[in-house]
Amino acid sequence: MRIGELAERAGTTTRTLRYYESIGLLPARRAGNGYRAYDEDDLRLLRQIRTLQDFGFGLEETRPFVECLRSGHPAGDSCPASLEVYRRKLAELDDCIARLSDVREQVGAQLAEAERARAALETAATAPGGPPEPRCELTPPEEAVMATTPRET
Repeated sequence: MRIGELAERAGTTTRTLRYYESIGLLPARRAGNGYRAYDEDDLRLLRQIRTLQDFGFGLEETRPFVECLRSGHPAGDSCPASLEVYRRKLAELDDCIARLSDVREQVGAQLAEAERARAALETAATAPGGPPEPRCELTPPEEAVMATTPRET
């Protein structure tokens, strides 16, 4: 098949295919008339690349999978280099999940504190004498008192 048909079947563009060819992910075969020629194996390579990219793998991380397929393995992830990329990606994902869990915990703590502060304000609003006078959060308490008290000169 020619480049346009391969691009259509793979759900990509001819520009992307030419780029993959330039970096060695897609073989650069030419027919007798000079046109690029591709087959079902090339389509399988592209599908492997797209699937891995959908999972968050970088383009260079797909190279061992492509090389595994090219070497005749029925699945691109059965070679040692592909397995190592999987291991690295899992470690990266585990680290990301741990960081996100920490952030979630911090946001949860902030929310709980904000809800306590909100409840205290609502309680103060219903207390005799009404709510406390609002203050600017950027003004320290001592300066706020000095600003509302007349100065002696």
